[in-house]
Amino acid sequence: MSDHFYPEPELDEPDRRTDLVLRILRQTQDSLSHAIHLLEQGGAGVSDELIENLTMEKQRLDVEVAESSTQRVLEGVFDGMQMVGSDGSVYQVPSNYASKSKLVEGDLMKLTIRRDGGFLFKQIGPMERRRVVGTLALDTQSGEYVVVGPESERWKVLRASVTYFKGEPGDEVVLLVPKGAPSSWAAVENIIRTC
Repeated sequence: MSDHFYPEPELDEPDRRTDLVLRILRQTQDSLSHAIHLLEQGGAGVSDELIENLTMEKQRLDVEVAESSTQRVLEGVFDGMQMVGSDGSVYQVPSNYASKSKLVEGDLMKLTIRRDGGFLFKQIGPMERRRVVGTLALDTQSGEYVVVGPESERWKVLRASVTYFKGEPGDEVVLLVPKGAPSSWAAVENIIRTC
């Protein structure tokens, strides 16, 4: 690590961000200088401890950057359409993200609520999954797509998933569902069009 000492004065928010960026750049510069020196020496002296210290410092700075640029971070569980947060509130997960990520009920998620009010969802703990093949149908009462499985099981699926694969009622659907746990919702892995 560097022998440089960079004081951290009390600053208001814009100055705090500028100071943080400067500290990150200085840390990067110090790390690069040290790495160049080691490489010029033929790699001698590279130790696991040095690599671990550099990694820990980077992680600490990553956390500080995240904390300075976000208002709040929550964890929660995906229920098929939404994230039920650890604070008890329900947060609507964009259906295109849920479809693309093939989220299933029970997946653990993280929500970052940025200072500008934007939401950023991330899957952090996927449930163990199993594949099921079924037939796509349109529930005439709700107008929502469902998939009927081989033993008359029914799962709701996101409309965004069906439209992405250009699915039509009667098509064969490959689903992902939680392994060993009942679920009302499933993720569409693929749709096999019937002619």
